[in-house]
Amino acid sequence: MTTDPNHVVLDSSTLKALAHPLRVALLGALRRHGPSTATLLGQRLDISSGSASYHLRQLEKAGLVTDDAGRGNARDRWWRAAHRMTEMDDRDFGDGDAEVVDEYLRSIASAYTRQLEQTVNARATMQPDWRHVMDLSDYLLRVTPDEARTLAMRLHAVVREFRYDRPGNPAPAGAEPVSVVLQILPQPVDEDPS
Repeated sequence: MTTDPNHVVLDSSTLKALAHPLRVALLGALRRHGPSTATLLGQRLDISSGSASYHLRQLEKAGLVTDDAGRGNARDRWWRAAHRMTEMDDRDFGDGDAEVVDEYLRSIASAYTRQLEQTVNARATMQPDWRHVMDLSDYLLRVTPDEARTLAMRLHAVVREFRYDRPGNPAPAGAEPVSVVLQILPQPVDEDPS
């Protein structure tokens, strides 16, 4: 379990708060773009400010977003993500949480799909250096559950070497934000058609 204040491990209540695609999108937008108001987030996500405000309050109750005390006034409340990273280990949840875990995972899948589509749509306007490093590779491996866990740990360790979004770890000149999505997806076993 992490003690990093920029990292949250989901428990039952935070999981329930995030088991909604719009809440995942709001939290992702705050992490990606920084503090914002419900109105600005509504414009960014093409939803009403009232809907954004409602879902932000639900995220606040779960401790996932908070007021940005240095901004705002009586009319405009500014929000910021309370953590830079979210982690979930489904082994921490019982059978009674299975539906909520599945809904959360669907919300994450939806957010990844939306982000991928936005990036592919923006590809033509990217600088050539960035356009040429874009990579959408997939590999079909045969591994045991233990090997899959080892693979995930090793990949996460490599990615953490390149995290420049933490205080005291400045990015080199020319660095831009990139999204690295790690997915280890057990594949359904095809039944033999014969």
